[in-house]
Amino acid sequence: MARYTGPKTKKARAFGEAIYGFDKSFERKKYPPGQHGNSRRRKQTSDYKAQLKEKQKAKYTYGVLERQFRNMFERASRKSGVTGHLLLQYLEARLDNVVFRMGIAPTRRAARQLVSHKHIVVNGIVTNIPSYDCKPGDVIGVRGRSQGLLVVRESVGAKGNAGKFGWIEFSSDKMEGTFLQLPDREQIPENINEQLIVELYSK
Repeated sequence: MARYTGPKTKKARAFGEAIYGFDKSFERKKYPPGQHGNSRRRKQTSDYKAQLKEKQKAKYTYGVLERQFRNMFERASRKSGVTGHLLLQYLEARLDNVVFRMGIAPTRRAARQLVSHKHIVVNGIVTNIPSYDCKPGDVIGVRGRSQGLLVVRESVGAKGNAGKFGWIEFSSDKMEGTFLQLPDREQIPENINEQLIVELYSK
């Protein structure tokens, strides 16, 4: 499936945030890309622009395409509860994101690749669908022969995500963890104003 594979720093600069994690290039140029990016003129931002920017930021942060994102929003809007919160919960429950949160991969893009290349198992079954919707109680781990991959071992050793996210348990010794529950909004660290996304799609 198609996905964004362009320059990450350029996107981060467009949103004014390091949405892909720490980036030396972004730290040096914290202004929008383009010849007018460093201009000190203040541009007036419309409500629509702010809403669209927030939706795009969420899409690029989680690596989701427009149709997938729209379907996820419609699914959240049909369910009882706060639509924006449900949307973020569905994004967090994606298999590639859970693999990233567990620290098995250093980035979501790397996590997506691990899943696509059949290095990840869910409840003992090899699953190569990055958008797989994890359910509470699902056990996610690294496939036996893939546990020796350098990228996996370095990421698990460096990130140390055990106990970092309350909705996930992970054992670095077993190279597997459990998706305990859908996270509450205050547990999700991403700086996304989901209400603006709801307002955009509600027009």
